[in-house]
Amino acid sequence: MDQLLVSTHTPASSCPLEDLKLQALSEICQLIGEAAHLDTALARVFQVLHDILRMERATLVLIDPHRQRLEIKASYGLTIEEERRGIYGLSEGICGQIFQSGSPCVVPDINSEPLFLNRTGARTTIKKDHIAFIGVPVIMAQKPVGVLTVDRLFGPETSFKEDISFLSVLATLISQFLALNQAIARKERRLVEENRSLKAELHGRFNRHYIIGQSRAMQEVFATIEKVAPSRATALLLGESGTGKELVARAIHEASPRRDKNFVKINCAALPENLLESELFGHEKGAFTGATASRAGRFELADGGSLFLDEIGELPLSLQAKLLRVLQERQFERLGGTRTLEVDVRIIAATNVNLEDAVAGGTFRNDLYYRLNVLPFHLPPLRERKSDIPILLNHFLQASNERNGVEVELSQDVLDFLMDYNWPGNVRELQNLIERLVILTDKSIIYKIDLPKEMWKNLPPGTTFTTPLRMSPPEHERTASIATSIHPTLHSLEDLERAEIKAALLRNGWVQARAARDLGLTQRQIGYRIKKFKLDRPEFSLSAWNEKA
Repeated sequence: MDQLLVSTHTPASSCPLEDLKLQALSEICQLIGEAAHLDTALARVFQVLHDILRMERATLVLIDPHRQRLEIKASYGLTIEEERRGIYGLSEGICGQIFQSGSPCVVPDINSEPLFLNRTGARTTIKKDHIAFIGVPVIMAQKPVGVLTVDRLFGPETSFKEDISFLSVLATLISQFLALNQAIARKERRLVEENRSLKAELHGRFNRHYIIGQSRAMQEVFATIEKVAPSRATALLLGESGTGKELVARAIHEASPRRDKNFVKINCAALPENLLESELFGHEKGAFTGATASRAGRFELADGGSLFLDEIGELPLSLQAKLLRVLQERQFERLGGTRTLEVDVRIIAATNVNLEDAVAGGTFRNDLYYRLNVLPFHLPPLRERKSDIPILLNHFLQASNERNGVEVELSQDVLDFLMDYNWPGNVRELQNLIERLVILTDKSIIYKIDLPKEMWKNLPPGTTFTTPLRMSPPEHERTASIATSIHPTLHSLEDLERAEIKAALLRNGWVQARAARDLGLTQRQIGYRIKKFKLDRPEFSLSAWNEKA
């Protein structure tokens, strides 16, 4: 091992070289912010070594999680296949000796060094008299965790002392990259555990896939989820906007063997074509204006898990061909890149448009449609599962009350109205309506006249209401309006008010406090009206009132 010696000769061009090294260190230090994406950060570090210092080949060899061997974690100048061959025992070859000793090493001529294994086979094509090899240990917590190596295409007169000094500093920076990346990974693991705990709590509350619904239509959806989830095949969710396609997509993922991997979603209609391609497939540095760093796309992020493509019917034709290739071959290239990446992703697509019509109109590829339409199923609109409306209302009202710190209730006439409503926006419209009513109301009970005017346009044909479309009317006007909507044959204001008081008392079992709350009155006010209209319990019975009604 006589060749594993460090020359102490300082080159004549040390001053310019020193400037270059300072420039390289400055650029490398700026990459510390990308340590969360370790592979990208290391690739850019090695790119700096090549561009500024002309180091032709660089590798970072790290100990594997089981601490049984050394493997190439990142490299410059090696192919993927060459990287895969770069595996060494803990004491094997020069890398093994550097790792065990914790000391740097130089091989001025790898062709004459028997310990140099060239396991990657990356140096057989270079026509040079001497290929110099330099390696320094990477130390974390005073223990070696890997080896940083570079190649120099210099002659035997070259001095390597300054190179070793520079690479030792660089190895210290890389150890900081690794420490920060491990800290981020630990934090992510804690978040994953917390997420699992929350999911378990939600599953206990909502029982079936975190989706609220007990109707027959939703029971069929739950059964379909159970059948579809174990498969790797593409699922296509069809249904109107607001029917809960994203919830069903997540339920399929959570019920599948991929539940511990990422569920990644993207709305194909939300981004312009050039940005959408970058979001889906990622991009390399310099691929377009503003691409200052390489970035993984949604397919890479979802590797091993599920990718939800919402509004798939809006995907541009140029991207449909690329998506088809990923579905068929599970391969793609980043935007601006040449390296082919492979992923294992389960696709769940959703659309509210008729894809068969889109195919006939030439806006959607026929072959992609059949590739997506492997496991299709329809989500029912809310008007076809009206028995779920009360429990949905209760859930959204309770959640909105908690968010806004209030205790708002819905009157019976609102419940009746919402049960008759057509719900063109489905569950999303219902949720947004409740949030709007809770925020805007200044009362403890919401009445039918508090509903938005536009909702009256979506009632079934033949439905007639005489309630005025005004927000926050005076109390006497509100009472009269409600009574009129129930008993349009009553005309005088006193008759209307008496009928409404009587109806509220009967609805609430003659409990005055509850009836007052139902009407938005105080107990004193309702007590006054009971005396005014001479209402007493023996005079009216619920059965008699129902017969009259």
